Amino acid sequence: MSALLRSAVLAAARSPRLEHTITRLPLSRDVVARFVAGTTVEEAVRTTEALVGSGRFVSIDYLGEDTTDLAGAEATVEQYRTLIAALGRLPQAAVAAGAVRPLEVSVKLSALGQALPRDGHAVAREHAREICAAAEAAGLWVTVDAENHTTTDSTLAIVRELRADYPWLGTVLQAYLRRTEEDCRALADPGSRIRLCKGAYDEPVGVAFRERSEVDASYLRCLAILTAGAGYPMIASHDPAMLDAAGVGVRSARRKTDEYEYQMLYGIRADEQQRLTAAGDHLRVYVPYGEQWYGYFMRRLAERPANLAFFLRALAGPGREPPR
Repeated sequence: MSALLRSAVLAAARSPRLEHTITRLPLSRDVVARFVAGTTVEEAVRTTEALVGSGRFVSIDYLGEDTTDLAGAEATVEQYRTLIAALGRLPQAAVAAGAVRPLEVSVKLSALGQALPRDGHAVAREHAREICAAAEAAGLWVTVDAENHTTTDSTLAIVRELRADYPWLGTVLQAYLRRTEEDCRALADPGSRIRLCKGAYDEPVGVAFRERSEVDASYLRCLAILTAGAGYPMIASHDPAMLDAAGVGVRSARRKTDEYEYQMLYGIRADEQQRLTAAGDHLRVYVPYGEQWYGYFMRRLAERPANLAFFLRALAGPGREPPR
């Protein structure tokens, strides 16, 4: 996908007018179902059971971001409490201490109040602490998602602080940000869990690489740092070249299966997910759910031409689904 088209799709993700239009199209929800596991906890848990039954791990994200009031942030925390309690009742939640946990939740700090005008950083930190405590009791992990570059310093500061009590807490680094190589060096310490992805926001050239070749090169540099480091790298990519490089990296570092994992998005490259699992690797599927699917869905369209083509064909009428 050209940089211009990608920017246009990401701009559409921020348009309330387009959101109003697209989310009310009857067909949209049918198409979105490929990428989003429903709107309720029950639907998310059913999807989780099916994925874990196939040998895959799961990270569940309750969709929502940029919360502008305290009540909304508290409602998000309560939703995560409900989700974690439901996941904690699954047999897969019972694992030995120190073992890789098949189930986790992913959280966006902006959904927990990070952007609130007064004490947003502290509000998000304490809400994240509540979610971590609930996850620890249920036998789950938590990973803090990355958002646009303006939140990075606050997010990483909160993760560092919470890891004092929850050393398994993971976070996400985005390879398209120019700062990420140094962040990888700083964070690849013993016990850390770092999900490395390319990045899905429309960032200015001053802080982010814009050309695909530059992003790929940054991803490979960051991947080399993480696989050679002392932490637990989580290799989030659907790109065959990145996956091949990751395989070389983990073998060169002589990492055991429980010392790294691959991650992919729900609804994308299911065949490759199953291939990696069959080969004995850990593969975790990022499973989003909830009513606020619009922004997430548009970012998925911006990432791959096949996703956008699938959506446009669906709007035009019945058509063939592209390869996953």
